[in-house]
Amino acid sequence: MGTDFLIHNAGLAFEGSEIDQNDNLIKMVKCKGRVSMLEDEIKRLENVNYEKEYKIHVGIAHTRWATHGEPSSVNSHPQRSDLDNEFMVVHNGIITNYKDIKSLLEKKGHKFESETDTEVIAKMIKHIYDSHKDNNISFRECVELTIQQLEGAFALCLMSRHFPGECVAARRGSPLLVGVKSKAKLLTDQIPVLYSKGRDSIKDENEDHRGFINPQRCDSTTEFHTVGEQSEVEYFFASDASAIIEHTNQVIFLEDDDVAAINNGTLSIHRIKRTLDESTVRDVITLKLELQEIMKGSYGTFMEKEIFEQPESVINTMRGRVNFEKNQVILGGIKDYMSEIRRCRRLLFIACGTSYHSAVATRQLLEELTELPVMVELASDFLDRQTPVFRDDVCFFISQSGETADTLMALRYCKQRGALIVGITNTVGSTISRDSHCGVHINAGPEIGVASTKAYTSQFISLVMFGLVMCEDRISMQERRTEIIQGLKKLCRND
Repeated sequence: MGTDFLIHNAGLAFEGSEIDQNDNLIKMVKCKGRVSMLEDEIKRLENVNYEKEYKIHVGIAHTRWATHGEPSSVNSHPQRSDLDNEFMVVHNGIITNYKDIKSLLEKKGHKFESETDTEVIAKMIKHIYDSHKDNNISFRECVELTIQQLEGAFALCLMSRHFPGECVAARRGSPLLVGVKSKAKLLTDQIPVLYSKGRDSIKDENEDHRGFINPQRCDSTTEFHTVGEQSEVEYFFASDASAIIEHTNQVIFLEDDDVAAINNGTLSIHRIKRTLDESTVRDVITLKLELQEIMKGSYGTFMEKEIFEQPESVINTMRGRVNFEKNQVILGGIKDYMSEIRRCRRLLFIACGTSYHSAVATRQLLEELTELPVMVELASDFLDRQTPVFRDDVCFFISQSGETADTLMALRYCKQRGALIVGITNTVGSTISRDSHCGVHINAGPEIGVASTKAYTSQFISLVMFGLVMCEDRISMQERRTEIIQGLKKLCRND
């Protein structure tokens, strides 16, 4: 049974890679520069047989922006727990309380090599393992204990020489998904979430455990695996679907505080706590994404490619939604909620960056077409002001990725106050799209470039289409509405 793991995210300041060998020793390679330079370093490794097929193979790698410490090999990921590479971690996000954890661990004798916030994760998990190893603590339990101490946003992927053939991942406030690739049939298209129950008393009387929580036992052993003769399976952890689409289009999106554990080819998903309104399963979703969509092709940069893709992305945004002959606009994702939207007190559009500007650009037109007050808010400022939100408000959250942190926090703020939540995103399965009551997928296609181009134009058009739906029954608006629809028709021309 073959098993692979990969974690990847945008950014090219650091690179790192690990290869798990049968002797339970972990090889680590780091370098500053492009991914091709890292590949060259790996090829120069001695005592690594690239022709041999291992029963189980585990590797983790990461390219990232430099958020803590200068760009250098020592600050790159993976970060390790000690010189023997007992625990290794790659991390996307920021640990806000890392200085407090670092101070605590330094007092316990741990030596730090890097300037990163990520290193405290590796050191902490080693500390917890050393404290509880006589009680047969599992790798997953070590990770669960560790993430309970972390504050901030993170997507983690970890491996250990103490747990060969295993890989554990967790997320909070940063996206993470699991890709599944196998020639065999999947046992199910859903995987149940396993919850912890009573805490086990795992404690070393000679160890000071202040600040650390005891692990909890899972109440089930339900796992996800394949069936059939060719039961080999590969799992890919990634922060974005574009990182794994060349390998598989079958993915499971993890939720905040999920812990995914893979052991000998079987996957299980765990949570420490349970809330009443959360889903108890994670679905296996088939992505409608092609590899060529995330390749530059003949273009010099992704930004150039995406600029020239705008005529096509504009058509895709309107395809199946605008009938130019009958002057009809249908947005299937929100049609069941239109009566509630029309009865609302006001419309709030909340976003960050370019998405915020798409709302600013359409605000005047939306007020004209809806005859409702339209408020456009920058998500961070909206949260800082603790803006009053009411049950008869309708709140739109605009995000290309569907994972923008401030926008997501604002969504949860409004949802807690009973407002109707409408998501406008470009990413199927994103957190904002899952947490919204209804929404509009802008269908712009993958946008790799940091500066938004085609996503902005598609967001603009999506908001215009919403305004057209809102005024479809108003006789006084028909002339203006027809004028706008004919204007949209001109955008579909290829001349």
